[in-house]
This record gives sequence, structure tokens and C-alpha cells, in this order.
Amino acid sequence: MKKNTLMIMILAVLIVFTHCKKDDKEDPDDRFTLLTTPTWVADSLLANGVDASGPGQLLEDFKGEARFNADGTGKFGEYTGTWKLQTGDTEIVIQTDAHPIPITAKIEELTKTSLKIFTGFPDLSTGQLVTIPIRMTFKAR
Repeated sequence: MKKNTLMIMILAVLIVFTHCKKDDKEDPDDRFTLLTTPTWVADSLLANGVDASGPGQLLEDFKGEARFNADGTGKFGEYTGTWKLQTGDTEIVIQTDAHPIPITAKIEELTKTSLKIFTGFPDLSTGQLVTIPIRMTFKAR
């Protein structure tokens, strides 16, 4: 009788463990898929906390769509180039011929419907080593 009770308990524990929901933590492959699946449309392009997407402004050429292809190429508004995830997939690096140095941005949010990144860009107008904080948000289409 003790053997049957023990077997039933072990079976019950196994059933509970196999039917429990997986942990909701994202793995790196999920972040890659979240980034490469949709076409992203610029929602907000801010420099120093102010809209910078208008004509002649700093982020004008990032306006429009962004597409991160699975092969590491992409289109980022008016720019084309390459991209990669780094630092445990918490940052994205975008390289384009239009900019002499790669753009490294922290991924603040990445879901099926929202992409928010933050970076800094040197303010060349001042002649000093001042960085302009930039925040770009995109919606999935």
C-alpha cells in the first residue's frame, strides 16, 4: 500500500510540473524575433526631449519605417545599413555609410507592438564635447 501511495504522489508531482506554465522570461532568440518580425514605424523621435523629426532637424532622416532583417541588414528611415544586438541583447548597434561611427542604442522596451531605444549623439554645432540625448520610439505595423 505504501508503494502505491508513493507512486501516486510521484505521478501527481510529475503531472503538476509538466503542466505548469513556462517562466515568462524572454530568451535572446525571442528578442531577435521580436525585432525582426514587424516593420517598425517611427512614433516619436526626440532630441533633448523635443521632437526632432521635422524638416531640417537632427532626426528627420530617421522618420518613416525601420526594418531589421534577420540577415543583419536593414532600413532605418532614409538610411540603409547593418545592425546587430549586443550586451546580452540589451543594445542595438546600427552601422550606415551616412554616419562615420556606429550608432549604439540601449533598448528600453521591445515587445510585439513597441520598440523604444535611447542613445546619445555628439552636438557638432557647439564645438564642445556635448552629447544630445536621443529617444526613438516605434510601433509595429
